[in-house]
Amino acid sequence: MNQLDGGKKSRIAILASGRGSNADAICEYFKDHDLIEVAIIMSNREEAGVKNVAIEHHVPFKWHSNQDFKKGIPVLETLRRYQVHYIVLAGFLRKIPDEIIKSYSRRILNIHPALLPNYGGKGMYGQNVHKAVKSSGDKETGITIHFVNQEYDKGRVIFQSSCQIDPEDSPEDIAKKVQKLEHKYFPKVIESVIESGRSTN
Repeated sequence: MNQLDGGKKSRIAILASGRGSNADAICEYFKDHDLIEVAIIMSNREEAGVKNVAIEHHVPFKWHSNQDFKKGIPVLETLRRYQVHYIVLAGFLRKIPDEIIKSYSRRILNIHPALLPNYGGKGMYGQNVHKAVKSSGDKETGITIHFVNQEYDKGRVIFQSSCQIDPEDSPEDIAKKVQKLEHKYFPKVIESVIESGRSTN
């Protein structure tokens, strides 16, 4: 699955649970790419906003229940059906089961809205993170893009970028600053990781 023929594109599955602003940025970035394409968008919520992103970009959308994601095998079957080479977690709120991690070793990327190892772990996502950052009095925050392993937010860090926090910033203000970094860097880092992987095959 990770061996690519000369002209064959690397195929990405985007997993998201919410409205999909990062999925939108990724689809837009790769829509005319020579080597990489978004093969499918998947969610654990049948009516997640990211479904509209899939429709807008003419990308197949597939919903799997939380139970399917817990089992792993039904999801893995979908990934294989769509010949997916890399998985990108873009605001996906379920733990990835071991079967999928083993099948896609070092080919699952996640973005976290803070500078890991700070503010990581179970329950630390979205506004929960930004509220914790605000409460801490930190003067900066940012994003971390990392490989996924069996532990929440513990996979090897690929990339980090930071932004300043002003004293008057609310958690919502912090979220907007972090989201700008996400949209700017996530597609580029995905591209870099995949092109690096292609060169070693």
